[in-house]
Amino acid sequence: MVTVGLTGGIGAGKSEAVRLLAERGAVVVDSDRIAREVVEPGTEGLAAVAAEFGPEILTAEGRLDRERLGRIVFGDPGRRAKLNAIVHPLVARRSAELTAAAPHDAVVVHDVPLLAENGLAGRYDVVVVVDASTETRLDRLTRLRGMTEEDARARMAAQATREERLAVADHVLRNDGTVDDLAAQIDPLWRRLSEQRP
Repeated sequence: MVTVGLTGGIGAGKSEAVRLLAERGAVVVDSDRIAREVVEPGTEGLAAVAAEFGPEILTAEGRLDRERLGRIVFGDPGRRAKLNAIVHPLVARRSAELTAAAPHDAVVVHDVPLLAENGLAGRYDVVVVVDASTETRLDRLTRLRGMTEEDARARMAAQATREERLAVADHVLRNDGTVDDLAAQIDPLWRRLSEQRP
């Protein structure tokens, strides 16, 4: 098995890179999806988040109000650290379960948004960073995701810098262009990863 930690700043196109790798046969462990699962109603994760941040972060249906929680934590590093201390161990545990269930000769791609921020590079055989310029990311967040420029910049500022991400990269996918441009970089990466399988 080859384990890949794939990361990139918000708006860099990480999800597209993961999709392209999955098309080529990668087993994907999606930290964002797992992070949502571990705070579903009835989970220990949601109970702990509500205990820390108060019942106002829940919707009337008892689900996590992500937008409200996001406004609390993205501008406050201390509050964000408290949220991460609850959610990250739960995500790590579930990720380990999914990795253990993969075939022994798989390329397992872990989609990890905060890999650089949380010092996780050492957990993977290979670290891949999807990189795009600040201008490209800002354009994607405002035009495609409908964020205000202020919200987009706040989310970007809450993450590692480009330099911090690139410093942990074994392989960089430059993604300021089209999906076809990205796919052209995925093919040689996939060959390299496949060659490392047992």
